[in-house]
Amino acid sequence: MFRSHPLSDDTQALTMRDAFAAHAADLLDADPRVAVVLADISADMFRDAAAAHPDRVINVGIREQLLIGVAGGLALAGLRPIAHTYAPFLVERAFEQVKLDFEHQGTSGVLVSVGASYDWAEGSFTHFSPRDVALFDTLPGWRVFVPGHAAEVPPLLDRAVDADEGVYLRLSLRRNAAPHGVGEPFTVLRHGTRAAVVAVGPVLDNVLAATEGLDATVVYTNTPRPLDTTALRELAAAAGDTVVMVEPYLEGTSDWLVSRALSDRPHRLLSIGVGREELRRYGTAAEHERLHGLDAEGVAARLRAFLG
Repeated sequence: MFRSHPLSDDTQALTMRDAFAAHAADLLDADPRVAVVLADISADMFRDAAAAHPDRVINVGIREQLLIGVAGGLALAGLRPIAHTYAPFLVERAFEQVKLDFEHQGTSGVLVSVGASYDWAEGSFTHFSPRDVALFDTLPGWRVFVPGHAAEVPPLLDRAVDADEGVYLRLSLRRNAAPHGVGEPFTVLRHGTRAAVVAVGPVLDNVLAATEGLDATVVYTNTPRPLDTTALRELAAAAGDTVVMVEPYLEGTSDWLVSRALSDRPHRLLSIGVGREELRRYGTAAEHERLHGLDAEGVAARLRAFLG
């Protein structure tokens, strides 16, 4: 069952990783089914939890395929495992294990990443993972949660632990100024008639700035999988069947879902996200955001060109 999470000032001051580690420790205390599997990343944040629950907090070291294998074994034993490390290591490096040790075995778990698409830009291309959500789209039934604020993490983690399906919880250092959409698949923040603009997770504030003064509906979601296509159809119909998806991962990741949802009627679709070109001068996350056109100015320029 879902738990209540008041959005206190203390919660709003945390990073998403802080909020995850603190709440996962609470879940370890409260639920004997929960286990946490680590690959060194964030191990210091679970030191007290590991001392209290040495049989359910397991650090396998820098062995990401083993991380997923152990989590899959715990799931087979009836536990609800939470596996955690950097996104490219959790998803791309260990994707075969996700496919076999969870999907093929008919079990599920909760995968929690940090790093997002380019949060630690100084770590270079090895630490980038804009393709992660697209990979999960190749597996049936996985949910994907993308919080935009630390206060959204505890309720999303509860939903992930309580779910029967596999869940990917994608944490980021990029964040919105305030939490939104706790418990709601879509949160409508503005109404308009020229387009329905869907902002996923931490890109919301940039979308709100980019659409200031624009006759457009702005919708927020931190649960892009499953995408609420019923609500999307209604919102699109009120906006000339013109949809703009703004996502903090690979551009076009959700195109197939939107196109399928609107396949029975003519529609226009613009996708804004992380481009496919590798930016080799790594710089900072803010610079990557700007160069991929995901800052407010970049989103506004794409919208102006699209809407005319």
